Amino acid sequence: MTTESELARQAAKEKRYAALTSVVAAVLLTSLKLVVGILTGSLGILAEAAHSALDFVAALVTFFAVRISDRPPDEQHHYGYGKVENLSALIETLLLLLTCVWIIYEAIQRLFFHPKDIEANVWSFGVMIISIVVDITRSRVLYKAARKHNSQALEADALHFSTDIWSSSVVIVGLILVVLGKQLGLPFLAKGDAIAALVVACIVVYVSLQLGKRAVTVLMDVAPPGLTGRIVSEAEGVPGVQSVGPVRVRQAGASQFIEITVHVDRSTSLEEAHQIATEVEDRLNRVVTRGDVVVHVDPVRQSGESLTQTVSAIAARYGLRTHYVHAHEVRGRWFLDLHVEVPADLTLVQAHDRVNRLELAVREELPQVRDIHSHIEPLATPVAPVEDLRPEVEQDLRKQIDAILEGIPGLRGVSRLHVRPGPDGYDVAMDCVADPDLPVAEAHRLADQMEKTIQTGIPGISQVLVHVEPEGED
Repeated sequence: MTTESELARQAAKEKRYAALTSVVAAVLLTSLKLVVGILTGSLGILAEAAHSALDFVAALVTFFAVRISDRPPDEQHHYGYGKVENLSALIETLLLLLTCVWIIYEAIQRLFFHPKDIEANVWSFGVMIISIVVDITRSRVLYKAARKHNSQALEADALHFSTDIWSSSVVIVGLILVVLGKQLGLPFLAKGDAIAALVVACIVVYVSLQLGKRAVTVLMDVAPPGLTGRIVSEAEGVPGVQSVGPVRVRQAGASQFIEITVHVDRSTSLEEAHQIATEVEDRLNRVVTRGDVVVHVDPVRQSGESLTQTVSAIAARYGLRTHYVHAHEVRGRWFLDLHVEVPADLTLVQAHDRVNRLELAVREELPQVRDIHSHIEPLATPVAPVEDLRPEVEQDLRKQIDAILEGIPGLRGVSRLHVRPGPDGYDVAMDCVADPDLPVAEAHRLADQMEKTIQTGIPGISQVLVHVEPEGED
């Protein structure tokens, strides 16, 4: 199976090959056009020679740009070297515009001030036809590589060669006018060469400005058109994402970097929130072919959120936990009772300060709450080390528990019972069986009765947990 690094190396190799062959093609065309242009005196061909010379410089810049842009990020370049491609495209634009200034100046001189006799021969037409064939071949290869690897530098190079096709065609038209002018005795047609040069310059100016605009757009970190909408659509489709916040997109060469904020229910656990963020990241990595995605998760309150969820979410902001949350409503005002677990290493004044801030935050979010009574206790130890229970003590406790069970109608027996020594006495955990059709409220009442009876009836019991399960359940 091909690894990601191997694919990256293959892509870099293909990009370098396409850029190198463009350099070779530009050298060939520049040499041919320059020789023929000097021999014939054709400004159109000389303009094309200058254009091809700039293509050579541009191809050389592209060749080095694609080599540098594929370097991985380092300590100084956290986003990699991708913008080198965009910078090279901007340099190519400036070079093309400078060439056009010379072509336009020379064309105006020949049209109005210093006419020059042009020799249009088979070499003139031959070099331009060769140029068109080479340009068609190279532009196709470069466009294919640019689309495959999302390379703006290669695309700029391809654009150069594709504009050469049109400009070469215009020069051929100018040469045809020169030939017709001599054969028909119409001297004004000889100006067709200079006019062709002006048309070539206008084509190059237009294409250069379009290319330069795109290069500047990327260098200024303008988001690619339509990409933000696709990102939002993909993120909103992930289960658990309530809405999407700010989205930031920047492009560097072939790479795109995305920073996105997604809103999730604040009662979602950390593990669930992480899983949601991972799925958003996976989806967006399929949208961008190359780059990096950073997902930030913001908790938000949901409509229909229960009182327990609201209080628990507020407590989490202060590093606290809550349980036994009860509210009593009196004439539209709420009186709230709750247990608050705080870190065990806090002093009373520190714990009291945190709980006060919790109470203020609850009142701010729930204006209907008039008064809050909180019970402060240390955070429970996740795993408490205990000693083994002596067999005779365990047997005695089991007998007492069985006797209590017989006095509670509705509970039909015990399927599992564990008695363990705890820090403050014995901890009891048991599974009781009951009628499968028993309402859950009645099952809870029976479990609560069993727990209270054991705690009050058996000395030394610190904690009781009763689980009621339907009879016949494995």
